[in-house]
Amino acid sequence: MATPNMNRESALRIALAARVLPGIDVGQLLDLLHQRIEGEINEESLTTVTVTDLKTGFASADGEEDGEDIGIGLPEMKEAVRILWGETDLDNLPTPQPLTELPPRSVRVAIASNTGEKLDGHFGSCLRFLIYQVTAETCQLVDLRSALEADLSDDRNAFRANLINDCQVLYVVSVGGPAAAKVVRAGVYPIKKVDGGEAIEIIGQLQEVMKNAPPPWLAKHLGDSAEERIRFERGEEEDLAS
Repeated sequence: MATPNMNRESALRIALAARVLPGIDVGQLLDLLHQRIEGEINEESLTTVTVTDLKTGFASADGEEDGEDIGIGLPEMKEAVRILWGETDLDNLPTPQPLTELPPRSVRVAIASNTGEKLDGHFGSCLRFLIYQVTAETCQLVDLRSALEADLSDDRNAFRANLINDCQVLYVVSVGGPAAAKVVRAGVYPIKKVDGGEAIEIIGQLQEVMKNAPPPWLAKHLGDSAEERIRFERGEEEDLAS
């Protein structure tokens, strides 16, 4: 069910999303999207739709001002948002392997992701965080954490920061200043990689740093002694002076 200026891909996403929402047809979903999206409905504008948009939109249509008892569960709305954002093949997601024990000299790394095993997400809008346990020689995907429920929080950035507060490092394509401050307060060191890339390649770069000369903040997380961290700082100063 396309409308003027809507291409086939956008219409397909809307049709598929409507199929996972109980009691909602394409026309109803399209009406809601027209109310929530300013301007043309296309692949880009569909990625701005949130779980909150669906919940409040359907609640308003049903006369449920508090958003309760609308007959559509949170899992269905989260799935619909994934489809509207263009991620319909969830079978391509990597499979995490839980740790049996925590490796020594390791850090936990979160990667903002929208697609497969890639760094391609912005902190405030990514679909999920890929969670890895990383040593200088090994890397293990230990968890996939959906970030869509942040849309239901009063403070979305704080929700996302708390979601990864057991990590020491965060890789994102971008993150705003206030959001980055909340990440830091959660004990996580944010690193921006504006070009993104394959998660394994990004982690490989981190592993090289871990092997050779980890900066003091990373050395501390690896359990290096204060003397070792001071030695690194002095060595860095000598390199800069030479």
